[in-house]
Order: sequence, then structure tokens, then C-alpha cells
Amino acid sequence: MGKLILIRHGESQWNLENRFTGWVDVDLTEKGRKDAFQAGLLLKEIKLDYAFTSVLKRAIETLDEVLAAAGQTNIPVVKDQALNERMYGDLQGLNKAECAQKFGDEQVHIWRRSYDIPPPGGESLYDTAQRTLPYFDKEILPMAASGKNVIVSAHGNSLRAIVMQLDRLSKEEVLKLNIPNAVSIIYEINPDSSVASKKILDEQLAKA
Repeated sequence: MGKLILIRHGESQWNLENRFTGWVDVDLTEKGRKDAFQAGLLLKEIKLDYAFTSVLKRAIETLDEVLAAAGQTNIPVVKDQALNERMYGDLQGLNKAECAQKFGDEQVHIWRRSYDIPPPGGESLYDTAQRTLPYFDKEILPMAASGKNVIVSAHGNSLRAIVMQLDRLSKEEVLKLNIPNAVSIIYEINPDSSVASKKILDEQLAKA
């Protein structure tokens, strides 16, 4: 039975500025780096075999901090844009106030909270899942099912797509799912690729 560890990148500069980031390649803040390092300290007891990340540097930087803190910087790392964040199209770079001014509150709410209505030039959560899940099912899940311990550093929406599948969430349920920055979600995966257990590993839970 292998472990599958999912972690959303630490706070980025545009998270801090409340901007739609999508595929824009922005750095972590200092807080984002520290939080990622702390998350790695909580993983020191797990021997990791493989790591996957998107090609965006906020996810790559997060993985670097996690592996350094866990003392496991020598494992194979695979980068693929299939794990990238949802592409927000014309919303990228705008903060919520600017979006509301440009497109209207109601329209922005529809784009953000619907499952399959994309913003102009961008992806819906459904579109993101169609990009992310085939790669996950082919390259990542089989490793965990074979008994390997695998970590995935990615983004709020690509990880929501993965969790939606693993937790068997409906499209209504996944819209309410919040994945916090720099917190590890650890699944134990059975040989048939089903989920044996799930826990969320953060400082509070680790101290309990």
C-alpha cells in the first residue's frame, strides 16, 4: 500500500494581492516558502519515492522547500503542465474588485463558482479535470497503487480535480471544496487504486 501526498503550493505574491493567477508564473512570498518548509518537516518520517509538480514555479518552489525540509532532495522529480492551475484567461492578473468592475459581480461569481462555465479565454473546473485526470490516472496513481510513496505539488484547482475523483465528490460538492496552501493531504492507496484512508497533515493535527 503506497502513500499519495497532495500539497497545494504555498502563498504566492498574487495570492497575497488577491489576483487571479492561473498560468501566470509568479513566485512564492517569504511566508509561502516558510509554510512549505514547515509542511516538509511534517513529512520527514515518510520515505518518498517520487515527486510530481506542475511547470509553474510556485509549485516547483514549494516542492523544493518540502523536500529540503524532509531531507529527501535526491528523489526523481517529474514536471508536467497537466498539473498546472486552471487557466483563467481574461481574468488573469486582475483582482476581484477589478474583475467585478470589468465584468460585473454576478458574471464573475458564475465563472468562479460554476463547474463547467469557463471565463473568456480560460478553463472551467471541468476543463481542468479533463486535462489533469488522464495524466494523474496514467502516471501518478499507478505508482501509489504499486506501493510507492508519491508527492504531488500542484494548485487549488488541479488538486480539486484529483480530490474530486479520489473522494467521489459530485460536481456540486467539489465547488465547496477548499484546499489550503502548504497543507499535505495524505491518501493510502490500495493495490486496486482505491483509497484505503485519508488524513490532512498540518501542525495542529501533528500536535494532537
